[in-house]
Amino acid sequence: MPLVQTRGAASAQGFGEFAQAAAAITYIEDVFSTYLYTGNAGTQTVTNGIDLSTKGGMVWTKSRSNAYAHSIMDTVRGFNYSGTQTRRLDPSTTGSEADEAGNATQATPLSNGFSITTSGGGAINFYNASGATYASWTFREQPKFFDIVTYTGNGAASRNIAHNLGSVPGCYIVKETNYSGTNWLVYHQSLGNTKEVYLNETNASTTTNSWASTTPTSAVFTVNFSGGTGPNGNGSQYVAYLFAHNAGGFGLTGTDNVISCGSFSGSVEVNLGYEAQWILFKDPAGGAWYMQDIMRGMSQTQGLGLVANTAAAESNFGPFIIPTATGFKNVGGGNYIYIAIRRGPMKVPTSGTSVFAPVAQFTTGGYPRPVVTNFPVDFAILGDRSSSWGYNLTAQDRLRGGASALFTSATSAENTGALSSFASNTQFGDGWVSGGTNAIYECFQRAPSVFDIVCYTGTGSATTFSHNLGVVPELMIVKQRGGTTDWTVGFYVSAIQGAEGYLNLTSSVPTLNWSSTEFNAAPTATNFSVSQYQRVNSSGGTYVAYLFATCAGVSKVGSYTGTGTTLQVNCGFTGGARFVLIKRKDSTGDWYVWDSARGIVSGNDPYLLLNSTAAEVTNTDYIDTYSAGFEISSTAPAAINASGGTFIFLAIA
Repeated sequence: MPLVQTRGAASAQGFGEFAQAAAAITYIEDVFSTYLYTGNAGTQTVTNGIDLSTKGGMVWTKSRSNAYAHSIMDTVRGFNYSGTQTRRLDPSTTGSEADEAGNATQATPLSNGFSITTSGGGAINFYNASGATYASWTFREQPKFFDIVTYTGNGAASRNIAHNLGSVPGCYIVKETNYSGTNWLVYHQSLGNTKEVYLNETNASTTTNSWASTTPTSAVFTVNFSGGTGPNGNGSQYVAYLFAHNAGGFGLTGTDNVISCGSFSGSVEVNLGYEAQWILFKDPAGGAWYMQDIMRGMSQTQGLGLVANTAAAESNFGPFIIPTATGFKNVGGGNYIYIAIRRGPMKVPTSGTSVFAPVAQFTTGGYPRPVVTNFPVDFAILGDRSSSWGYNLTAQDRLRGGASALFTSATSAENTGALSSFASNTQFGDGWVSGGTNAIYECFQRAPSVFDIVCYTGTGSATTFSHNLGVVPELMIVKQRGGTTDWTVGFYVSAIQGAEGYLNLTSSVPTLNWSSTEFNAAPTATNFSVSQYQRVNSSGGTYVAYLFATCAGVSKVGSYTGTGTTLQVNCGFTGGARFVLIKRKDSTGDWYVWDSARGIVSGNDPYLLLNSTAAEVTNTDYIDTYSAGFEISSTAPAAINASGGTFIFLAIA
């Protein structure tokens, strides 16, 4: 399913004359976040962009490194009860609600996240033990996504409980909060209204009358108390967490789905119509409740997971659930029910600094060294500027797994010995460039209309694959991950079309294969097409595609004709380009890379070559600053500014 809100003119409506209307638009990044942190035994502030203080919601935390209990807090039961206590539930036990005593733990909902202050006691382990690593999942209350309901039981055999989900729930989880020894009851639409499973156990689904054999509606869900059992005991206190299913309500048109509750069987690819970022799944015939997300390594090669029904530390499931452009793929076999949430961001960015950060630094210390940005890094080009290791730049990304590196100047298969980490919020963990090195990191975030990554398996025949760029890709870079093939580059702008041929990222040669192309059809806003050739689509081969497009004021894919004199390239920016990639198309020319961290200034501008292992060149002045984009100097060589030559470029503001 396409990201309708990010297409063509529609993408600009949220930021142009329709700005007032856009204020009411909701995106997945407004209501859900996976945020990772390291405990400090003091005050931990999680800034994830989710408004809990006025909108309300739930925060689920779990230590990744230690076998500490889960904690679920919500603003309805009392995120900060009486100003001094935090009411906590543990989904892995049958225990009652715990009020953390005194000032030992205070949690506060914020307009852009939450904070937790801990000062001692055993409860500190659940949230903020010093040195322990944690995952937090924040669910904001929002129609057609998530709702929280509390109620007092009345002992009736069939009772309707009102909710504000605004759609039929696909799943809800009910817990009696004032008594211990009671299970977390789970209704899931795939099991129907006569079955239940327990979140705190590995039990198989059982026949139940907990739901009074009644299917929920968009206004109510039904609970029962009979024979001493059921989630409606007289005088008992309950909380219910409700999850929507394919209800729309998001994006510019208000029709995009962001959450799905379904089932799958066997090693299959599940089509959600969007790429998944978080999944909770369980075998209803008996088995654990697995939790995976892209921030902790749900990728093509890794599968770091936690289990909701135990306090066990995080472990590597292997590539159990793999994200795809349209959902996810199960490679572990088995039968499961699931809740899946859409990957963000959905909103088109308005600033280059929100999706790109160049970082030049002298590396020290052990692995992985932190490279700080202000966004989660999805893709990085990194390397040694002096080329002391005999190579320059490697490409690494979150989707393939942080341990998988591809050399931009080589045809070799991906190297899985790298140690880089993408499992963090505002930094990239470099584990590839050696200590004591002048390193460069070109860090990108995936975002509609700017940049997307697709991993696919080849078919051996001309095939179309889906993407989530939301607009037509203008620059496509493809590499076979497991084979020794060249990097293939397709270029689609109005003046120069990919049908003319393709470029080779590992070489300085001009356009290749003028009579045919590796990209056998023009891409669209939802898919791209590749031919049968090995370098883009061998049967069973694994591939990665990096897709770039022009986004007003943020990125520009374009072409220019050289003049041999000073030339200004207008990208539509206001503060100049911070990243520039240039390649001559009609004749020999290297793949030049400049960035503002190393210097795009009025003097010398250091550059690296994607297709070479040569050290960085620092004594040339080939490009200069220009507020609308970048300027090419009259001293630039023919590979950059030959009179009458044809050049392609990618620039980021």
